Amino acid sequence: MAQEYMLSVIHPDGFPTAPPEGVDPEAMFAAVDAFNREITEAGIWVFGGGLMPPETATVVDGQGAETVLADGPFAETKEVLGGFWVITAENLDEALRWASKASKACASPVEVRPFQPHE
Repeated sequence: MAQEYMLSVIHPDGFPTAPPEGVDPEAMFAAVDAFNREITEAGIWVFGGGLMPPETATVVDGQGAETVLADGPFAETKEVLGGFWVITAENLDEALRWASKASKACASPVEVRPFQPHE
């Protein structure tokens, strides 16, 4: 039975202002476009998108009596989420194969994580 997986693009050294050294930006964007077409044509694409830099984030904490808003990312870390794909795959091995292609296309590591099952 197919399951949904999130393929998260991880930028290990903060949000890049340019592609990694030695990576042609136009070639990288073309590779990501090709990967997007491939997963769409394979019928496994659910949703995906690139994210703006972490400094554009707002953290919302509504746990107390009043909602508190904080500028910037929640975690102080060098690693940031740059974008993601949500796909369906028959199993983790299949999701990992797609993640390998995604990593190559976007020239960054990709984390694979299954969604909790729908009840």
